[in-house]
Amino acid sequence: MPPDGTITDETITDPARYTDAFLRGVLDGVHSIAVVGASADPVKASFFVMKYLRDKGYRIVPINPKLAGQTILGLPVYASLKDLPEPPDMVDVFRNSAAAGGVTDEAIAAGARVVWMQLGVRNDEAAARAQAAGLTVVMDRCPKMEIQRLYGEIGRIGVNSNVLVTHRRAPTKTFKKLI
Repeated sequence: MPPDGTITDETITDPARYTDAFLRGVLDGVHSIAVVGASADPVKASFFVMKYLRDKGYRIVPINPKLAGQTILGLPVYASLKDLPEPPDMVDVFRNSAAAGGVTDEAIAAGARVVWMQLGVRNDEAAARAQAAGLTVVMDRCPKMEIQRLYGEIGRIGVNSNVLVTHRRAPTKTFKKLI
């Protein structure tokens, strides 16, 4: 991967090779995020990821044709990306890998700069089309989890302890055995 963290044809199909600098650059460079597959159900991942991103200051636009015209978290829901009044910076794909191809094509047409496919969602052909159109692509990652990991919200064992890393006590002998 080049030092600036950009994804090339060589690395586009290997999400394990995304550098922290690359992911930080993507997350710091976007302000508006369209969440395709948005849900109003608070136990669904798309709902709590959307809420988390909104609470972090991102402008969120829920996309779900079944909920179009309604609101989620007080935000108007649109049927598709083509219905948006302005292009989002990023499209967060909460659809399966096969459906991610069509969503990616809509993101390209809508003028998005980033396509982010959620955990378990990977479509190499769609990623290649997006990259050829000049978009940045992230696959098989969750922006909520990446923000938490990159900015210190998740502790050593994957738990938010609400303690800053610099103020955390050293692990005990018992704890060290667990990790």
